[in-house]
Amino acid sequence: IWALQQNPAGIAELKRPMLAVAYEQHFLDPEVSTQCAVFILPYQRNVIGISVEKYGFSEFKEQKVGISYAKSFGDSFRLAIGLRYNQLNVSQYGSAKAFTIEMGFQLKVTGAFTIASHIANPNQSQYNNLPGSSLPVKLTVGGSYRFSDRLLMIADVRKFLKYPMDGMTGMEYTFIKWFSLRGGVSMNPFKQYTGFGINYNQIQLDVSVASHPNLGYSPQIAIGYEF
Repeated sequence: IWALQQNPAGIAELKRPMLAVAYEQHFLDPEVSTQCAVFILPYQRNVIGISVEKYGFSEFKEQKVGISYAKSFGDSFRLAIGLRYNQLNVSQYGSAKAFTIEMGFQLKVTGAFTIASHIANPNQSQYNNLPGSSLPVKLTVGGSYRFSDRLLMIADVRKFLKYPMDGMTGMEYTFIKWFSLRGGVSMNPFKQYTGFGINYNQIQLDVSVASHPNLGYSPQIAIGYEF
């Protein structure tokens, strides 16, 4: 379900309604956090997804509300489009808002190999009360390869317009049907990630930690329920 936050095409393969919430504390600072809730509703080969996200601290808050539509075409191709409402609140400066669009796809090349791409804000939307404050345009291209029922590896490159390119890679190893270990790195800046996932009956629990070389650790927890 968390594909809804990165590439909504990934939710097209889900078959049952699901609700999930997550909390991330940035760099172990209780004042800076991200809270997020996502919900998906599948119907045949169509899936609607809704997300709500809030980031910041008392003086600076960023909120996003998104709706996405994803569809499967056969067993190999998935496509998604989405719309996000972005609101920025800065103490003593007021608030501003903007709408952005996004699009993404996933293509299963073989039974084990999948490629995907996602673009966010190709319309180069700006906050209405902040001239010249364009929201970033982000393009991501990546792939995954499943070596076995236990081992999955992924990699992608992502580019924010006007910023250097970043690369990420990670792996997931499933020890038993309901328990997986995960780890990965990103290059710009160099960050390390580790965590685990539990998928038992209708409940999913994900716990992870990101490590920044200068700013420290950011723990995150997410829990989901499949109806």
